Amino acid sequence: MDVSKPSLARRVADAAEIALTTRKYVTFIDVVTGLRWLHSRHVDLWRQGRAPTLAGLAAVDEDRLAATAALLKDWALAKGLKPVDTPYVAGTRDRRELRFTAGHPQEPFRVHWISPELSEARVRRLTERQSKAPDLVAVAPLESWTCAACGDTGPYLIMEEDRPHCLTCADLDHLVFLPSGNAALSRRAKQESRLAAVVVRYNRRRKVYQRAGLLVEQAALEAAEERCLADEEARERRRERDRVRRAEQDVEFQARMAAEIARLFPGCPEQRARDIAEHAGQRGSGRVGRTAAARALDENAITLAVIASIRHLDTDYDELLMSGVPRMTARERIKDRIEGKLAEFRGPRARG
Repeated sequence: MDVSKPSLARRVADAAEIALTTRKYVTFIDVVTGLRWLHSRHVDLWRQGRAPTLAGLAAVDEDRLAATAALLKDWALAKGLKPVDTPYVAGTRDRRELRFTAGHPQEPFRVHWISPELSEARVRRLTERQSKAPDLVAVAPLESWTCAACGDTGPYLIMEEDRPHCLTCADLDHLVFLPSGNAALSRRAKQESRLAAVVVRYNRRRKVYQRAGLLVEQAALEAAEERCLADEEARERRRERDRVRRAEQDVEFQARMAAEIARLFPGCPEQRARDIAEHAGQRGSGRVGRTAAARALDENAITLAVIASIRHLDTDYDELLMSGVPRMTARERIKDRIEGKLAEFRGPRARG
């Protein structure tokens, strides 16, 4: 009798429950990564076609993985989950079927267990997405490597028949590299290109493969650039309209803020009130006048804007900071001057 089986069953159930709660479906990979027998980087290697089997990368043997798949099935059926057989295809030129183990049937590992709470449309979309052949993947290796066909090397490798090949031997050397960074350009270039590959690079610090860009046809890249330029002109016109609208909104807001300063501080000169409102309410400044409270003309926020103006224009606060006086010490030294100026602004309206 395997005394470890009850313990393993509980661990499988815990890992599966987490995945089910998060996504409304569970896969064998969810469980084995949840058990920490495989890291996501191992799964990436396998999906790229760079490992013959997933089991070869796992921290346990194939029999343990098969037992886990069986326990997952028992748990899923007891929960009333729906089994959906899902193909796993490598991101290689031959789009070969990925193997989980070398010595066991593959079907138990491919099953996705779907919650009955998911609608038929959601299940159909999920199945279509999972069944879709993955993008062709090219790796930008960090270490030196050699092409299995010609013995040469290059900036990218493509896996074929579990061996690395250079772009020339993989008939991809006519493609050009488009770095990540412009989502619209990347999306359109991929749409235009009859042949494309996603370029990934391993991040040693995060221990994951990250997308670095695309390999696409030169003509596809040029066509995508033309489409983006046309859109950029339209976006620039829209941005200009938005700038005018925001500017008009700022003028209106600053006028209302100046009026509120005048109401709360009748002794504040009119021009000074307008200057405070214009400075504190400048869009994108991050100043107190741009806070939600100030935009609602909250009395405390308006007072803070007036205090900030007094601090910098009517005291030696800035000079104290420049001379090395700590900020809180400098504020303490000018506190009486600020209170006096506030009292003046709250008095009879000054002539300005």
